[in-house]
Amino acid sequence: MPEERPTMPPVWLRTDAELARDALAAPLLARAVRLARWAEQGKPVASGGALPEGELREATELLELAGDEDGPLYAAQAWQLAVDTGLVEVEEPAGADGDGDGDGDRVNGEETAEDEFSAVATSGEELRLITEGGPRDILDIWLDGFETVLADASAPDLSDIAAQISESGELDLDALDWNPEEEAEFLDGVLGNLYLLTALDEEAATAPVPLPALAASMIVPEDMDEPTDDILEEVSEAMVRLDDQFRLLAPTGLVEYQPVDEALIQEVDGEGRIQEPETAQELEDEDVSRYGMVRLTPLGVYAVRARMLEAGIDAPAVGDLADQGADILLDALPGHPEPAARAEAEQWLARRTPEEAARELLAAARGDDEDAPLRRLTCQQTLSLAGTEAEPALREVLDDRHLGGLARVWLAEHGVAGVPEPSEEMVFWLTVDTLAAQLASEGDSAELRDLVRGLVDQSGSFFDSAWRVDHPATADVLEAMGRLHPDKKAAKEARKAAFKARSRA
Repeated sequence: MPEERPTMPPVWLRTDAELARDALAAPLLARAVRLARWAEQGKPVASGGALPEGELREATELLELAGDEDGPLYAAQAWQLAVDTGLVEVEEPAGADGDGDGDGDRVNGEETAEDEFSAVATSGEELRLITEGGPRDILDIWLDGFETVLADASAPDLSDIAAQISESGELDLDALDWNPEEEAEFLDGVLGNLYLLTALDEEAATAPVPLPALAASMIVPEDMDEPTDDILEEVSEAMVRLDDQFRLLAPTGLVEYQPVDEALIQEVDGEGRIQEPETAQELEDEDVSRYGMVRLTPLGVYAVRARMLEAGIDAPAVGDLADQGADILLDALPGHPEPAARAEAEQWLARRTPEEAARELLAAARGDDEDAPLRRLTCQQTLSLAGTEAEPALREVLDDRHLGGLARVWLAEHGVAGVPEPSEEMVFWLTVDTLAAQLASEGDSAELRDLVRGLVDQSGSFFDSAWRVDHPATADVLEAMGRLHPDKKAAKEARKAAFKARSRA
């Protein structure tokens, strides 16, 4: 059998046009585009595309970063992104100066000695797509750039590399203690956790996550109640590493990041550590923020999802089901967080008239299979969002064994007159069906416990009739009621009724 693909909860995505605007506004790409236009007439560069000192100084001034201590670094990073994404193309000359005559070349109309550069950089084809292409073209360019920065974020620190270069000029990889696959996997896992928070909690999409909590989510075992000193040390080391990585990723527009307060970082045995709080008392919000705060931007959600899809992970977006059949919708919605499920249902209904949507949903809700009760509950929840124009479709199934009960509920909720009373058999069948659906979706939840207690308290002879219900899940539902009802006598009656139901079956 084929291996089942991992599945993520659905996320909200902005439109391509909105995401493209975000990408163009991201500091790193915005600077790269400016430098690509600056290079339109050609710029002298070293082999591979690096800017010589004079051109780097000019680029820094162009980007209005000359007054920033890290201005030249930011300019160099933006230039490298332009080269990596094709916004700038580097032409390596065939000879020493590219034309074999041994003389210098002219760049921007000025003579330049051949030993000052070995290549020429000009605006690339991708720059045209920035202004003439569509939103998807811009997003593809941004994604290419993001991938290069992500790779850089997983690379070891340059000072660590320099320290491990031997006198012969060779790099001692073993001494470097760096595993590229592990580093990349760790950073992917961190971004995946941020993505999950965004998908599962609508408020988390706008709320930053404290860096200590994010680092701990990757390192502290789930079954560990109290982290050991060694684990806490690992968390501290991970926070320092993530602080560097998020500082590098923030200009791409992937994340919004408030860095760790540098006053909290101390050197221990030549490595960075984050000072722990002086007491175990829960920190106030303003103190937590000193340890770093991060959240995925909408552009970041788009990027992480794109990477997941490429890795073979099922990462749906709200709206993916709008053109699918009702059977696919009813199977998928129970796995969605409630806000996402509602939004997905609303988009699905918007593509159809209320009447045709209701007919399609009701047809997909039929069945006696194990998943049928949950389909019907999901159908009922989706139909609650449909307008009164759906009434004819609901009236058509009033005598249907599977659907008559939920149809009456819908019609009553919408204030429709002239709805015939359901038979006692239909009432009990709908009750068992609803409880079976609740069991399938939530298990033995507190909500289901309250529902069971209310049903039994409302009808003292509930179990006398319930065991006779001709529903595939009757015995399982009665057994669950026996587990959930707090009254011992009622629980015993439920178990006896479950036994009768199994014997009858």
